[in-house]
Amino acid sequence: MSVRVLLVDDQPLMLVGLAILIGDTDDLEVVGQAGDGVEAVRLVRELRPDVVVMDIRMPGMDGIEAARQTSAEPDPPKVLVLTTFDDDEYVYGALRAGASGFLLKSMALDAILDAIRVVAAGDALLAPSVTRRLIADFAGTSAPAAPEPDPSLLAGITDREREVLALVGQGLSNAEIAERLVISASTAKTHVARLFAKLEARDRVHLAITASEAGLVPRRRP
Repeated sequence: MSVRVLLVDDQPLMLVGLAILIGDTDDLEVVGQAGDGVEAVRLVRELRPDVVVMDIRMPGMDGIEAARQTSAEPDPPKVLVLTTFDDDEYVYGALRAGASGFLLKSMALDAILDAIRVVAAGDALLAPSVTRRLIADFAGTSAPAAPEPDPSLLAGITDREREVLALVGQGLSNAEIAERLVISASTAKTHVARLFAKLEARDRVHLAITASEAGLVPRRRP
């Protein structure tokens, strides 16, 4: 079955380009297009897409609020934020609002297609290097002010799971975690799966947010 995609962007050329590209694939299908957050939320309820590719800065309701409302829907779609990451401080807010990941507008179109597939499969990790940069922003001064670390968020997890969570927070993949802790890749994957269940996380990005909020990710100095 094709992955049903809703495109949301106030730039018509972006919508047209993605729609044409997706139209040439066998496993992805554009089921709707919206130019702002209000229309996006309406179409999510009407069309029930699998993935929403969501811009951040739009007139009226922006992508952050649209992601929040979309994620509150029953059986919500995955929300993949579309943004110019280098200068868009709202990425953090979008992820906290329920987005499962993000895209860079500078990415090649083929890479965007691959990212949609990754998110549809239930994984928000586009690439460890990109995730590391995102987590660095969470911990740095460009992100909204964060509360003091809250170790109580980690109640119920083992010492080994704490180590794994800290490495997820640094953007490491399962293979990199296995290498760092000198364990097998399957064992690392099992630890990550247990963290998903215990911390009720949707994906690796939200595990990383928890790691940051719990104080497992070193904060950058101003």
